[in-house]
Amino acid sequence: MSPSGAAEEAIPAPITRAWQTAGVDAPEDPGTEISYDEQRYPARPKRLRPRDQIRGGSPRRFSTDPRTANASNPSYVEWLVRQSMLKDADVLSRQLSGQPSMWRNPYARPDARRAIGVSDVWFTAYPISLITRPGQSFLDALGDEALWTAFERIGIDALHTGPVKRAGGITDWRETPSVDGHFDRISTQIDPAFGDDDAFRRLSDVADAHNGSVIDDIVPGHTGKGADFRLAEMAFKDYPGIYHMVEIPPEDWHLLPEVPAERDAVNLDIVSERELSDRGYIIGELQRVIFYTPGVKETNWSVTAPVLGVDGVERRWVYLHYFKQGQPSINWLDPTFAGMRLVIGDALHSLGDLGTSALRLDANGFLGVEKSAEGLPAWSEGHPLSHAANHIIAGMVRKVGGFTFQELNLTIEDIRDTSAVGADLSYDFVSRPGYHHALATGDTEFLRLTLMTSLELGVEPVGLVHGLQNHDELTYELVHWATRHRDDLYPFRHEEITGGDLAELIRAELTETLTGTADYNRVFTQNGIACTSASLIAATQGHARLEDITEAAIPAIRDAHLLLAKYNAWQPGVFALSGWDLTGMLTLPAEQVQDLIAAGDTRWIERGAHDLLDASPDVTASAAGMPRGRSLYGPLPEQLEQPDSFATGLAELLSIRRAHGIATATQLDVPHVAHPSMLVLVHRLDDGDPTAVDARIQVTVLNFSGEAIEGTVHSESIPSQHDVIDAESGERIAHVDDLQSFSVSLPAYGGLFLTLEPIDPAD
Repeated sequence: MSPSGAAEEAIPAPITRAWQTAGVDAPEDPGTEISYDEQRYPARPKRLRPRDQIRGGSPRRFSTDPRTANASNPSYVEWLVRQSMLKDADVLSRQLSGQPSMWRNPYARPDARRAIGVSDVWFTAYPISLITRPGQSFLDALGDEALWTAFERIGIDALHTGPVKRAGGITDWRETPSVDGHFDRISTQIDPAFGDDDAFRRLSDVADAHNGSVIDDIVPGHTGKGADFRLAEMAFKDYPGIYHMVEIPPEDWHLLPEVPAERDAVNLDIVSERELSDRGYIIGELQRVIFYTPGVKETNWSVTAPVLGVDGVERRWVYLHYFKQGQPSINWLDPTFAGMRLVIGDALHSLGDLGTSALRLDANGFLGVEKSAEGLPAWSEGHPLSHAANHIIAGMVRKVGGFTFQELNLTIEDIRDTSAVGADLSYDFVSRPGYHHALATGDTEFLRLTLMTSLELGVEPVGLVHGLQNHDELTYELVHWATRHRDDLYPFRHEEITGGDLAELIRAELTETLTGTADYNRVFTQNGIACTSASLIAATQGHARLEDITEAAIPAIRDAHLLLAKYNAWQPGVFALSGWDLTGMLTLPAEQVQDLIAAGDTRWIERGAHDLLDASPDVTASAAGMPRGRSLYGPLPEQLEQPDSFATGLAELLSIRRAHGIATATQLDVPHVAHPSMLVLVHRLDDGDPTAVDARIQVTVLNFSGEAIEGTVHSESIPSQHDVIDAESGERIAHVDDLQSFSVSLPAYGGLFLTLEPIDPAD
């Protein structure tokens, strides 16, 4: 959408109904709770007549030019089948079925702490932005011994490759480029642009030799328009069952828009969507239109041009695409179960053949859709089928010894419910806007509200992947507050405010601070802000232009960057960061990627090429053509020789993280603070064991402002009469009094990792 994703990564935009701009009357508000399974669909279909609906006879035989690229050419059909993901999945499943290895691991329940035990600090790669050695592929670069040596010194023990399998589409005999950063997968094979299967296996071996592991991606929500989709259009065997696609009979083609000769499909407008829904062909409007763009994507449905089938019949299909038109959505409840077979096969290929230990589930919150009562949008978020499908995927991965994490940018309840049976970990869309807002305003109130709300609703930080920058924008639509809880009241800034108004306020303040005067960050559609961690920090520190960010500005940016790292790393859960973070990349000048952002996808400014190892210092772009961006910190080998560098500071804070086992601890409290810029997190270092009564208490104290501050830490979870030990220096810095309080001082962007030790009676 794919994460953040999030989203390329499927990051949902704020709820945007097509009727808001199309001049159509708005439907009635469905309310905050979606439970359409309890509502009668008023136009139930007539009883199925299988004999009438199943076409008999053999496929029509053709005699045609062997160069013809349609269903009339058996060679073309066979060529598509050989490339299809469904075919590969069927072959792989037969190889694994009945093997004893399928019964050696528990799989029913998610286990965040088990997953964290495999790896707890992740590097997130982005294929097209990594500068490699001359002639070196992306995957060979990731398997470089020098890179993993640097990772070990820093404390990184897992590498998330990002999507590297072939993606995009097929038109005639030609492959077409990806429309969404390789999240429109069309094959189980590695894209030659990134390497090959052997290079991926070598990467897995090198990671293992350095006590690390590799994380791959699967996309259970959609594919690209590759061989599987083209075979589905041809009505070939089970392939139509992969997708949410509906054949429209010729007598109703007049309801469909014409498709220009140079295109294979066009998006339905809101009027056509409603007409087809009223006639019972499609389920119609969904709860939101992700990536809504007038004239480009006004609904979640597109219609194909006439396509010749293998039986000689021409068909026009209307298909669902939650995201871009080139990403047809997978149908998880079709009688053929073809979509399920395809996705599971792709997952098993990564785990069993390529040697990965984990998988990211992209766009996995949108796997079930259902017709609603008349006048309401279809049920498309938080659907039980999504939970069931996630349980199947994650259970299968655990069954073969791996784990999964999800990028689910929905409400906190949705993350909780999906995590109950599905992925082992979830990307931290909960607090990510909150800690950016704290840095932007110097006030942690919204961040504290978010963290306490998450704890109260049952989403603990140990189950989250706390990330700095990835390839996606800073997502700020704040789905939890803006949708399900939009009418609920929350205390904020000494008054009560509705969730909807709170979301609008936070968005406005982020937008103004990060893009109001800083011309190097940009708003991305309705999702968020295109920026890097360094450019976000630079904007909060008042730098208006890229050229204003001089050498003298780097130390303050670095210190704030390390503060954000401490926030994410000094709490339970996984900590993740990217090459843009490690090298301190700024955004690209817009004119350098003008052709890429012309259609509105401003995220390309944040994806500048970077060189982790100083492998090719003279090149101006990555092998994929991404322009080299400006690095504030320099390559890793150089940084690791400097005591005051970002990488050295990162290694020190990660050493503290590991030494005290904070990754698998239990968060107890996010208390009120004495200074608005202060954040306090209280944890029990118990490895998740609630019976560990002797487990030590740990306190993370952070300063989100550029000024030194003093304040008192107080929490009912802090035991009195304990010494307060600074983990970095080993010194006692305070004493917890009878009121369960102690005082601290922090420099600008400072952070303390504190442990509490009982006072020795002899003292």
